Amino acid sequence: MSPTSSPTKSAAPSPPTVLVVDDDTSVRDALGDLFNSIGLRTELFGTAAELMKFEFPDAPSCLVLDIRLPGLSGLDIQFQLAQANIHIPVIIMTGHGDIPMTVRAMKAGAIDFLTKPFRDQEMLDAVTRAIERDRQRRESENARADVRALFGSLTPREREIMTLVTAGKMNKQIAAEVSLSEITVKIHRGHVMKKMGARSLADLVRMAETLQLHASKRPPL
Repeated sequence: MSPTSSPTKSAAPSPPTVLVVDDDTSVRDALGDLFNSIGLRTELFGTAAELMKFEFPDAPSCLVLDIRLPGLSGLDIQFQLAQANIHIPVIIMTGHGDIPMTVRAMKAGAIDFLTKPFRDQEMLDAVTRAIERDRQRRESENARADVRALFGSLTPREREIMTLVTAGKMNKQIAAEVSLSEITVKIHRGHVMKKMGARSLADLVRMAETLQLHASKRPPL
């Protein structure tokens, strides 16, 4: 290593982010200060149009959304996010007269709602729950992606063997079904366990459940 070179540093993970959409500047700013006070990153928007132009962060996040906005409503935003396949927990801020709209928003997937005026702690509690939910969703999606990548590393025959093994079939049964010797099935099974990083049959079965493998629909050879 030369004197002027330095080790490559991995990028620091993005902090949890709260997106706030409210057409009242004083409300936006107050919420921004509140979330910043506990170390959350905040992004503030006055309209739905501003939000929809924003590149959503690749980090645990949530959306704090006023139900009544100029132009597109909070319900419209929920619909557009769903259409764009953006899965971010939504917390609705609502006035007393907006309860019917809020019920519709909850049915559309909002996870919480707060009636104005609300206490700071109520909002912080709701945001904490929402960000934790998004963190768990992201971890689950990453785990599924990892399993799919491992499965993609298998040969077509190994995929077939994995599907049959995790369906509960014995080596002898598999050998008869796929016209291989039992020892060959055992070899393929060992390769599958190693490539998938499975420490036990139970591990492999859980992976098959993640992949939604079914013995009646085995991968083609």
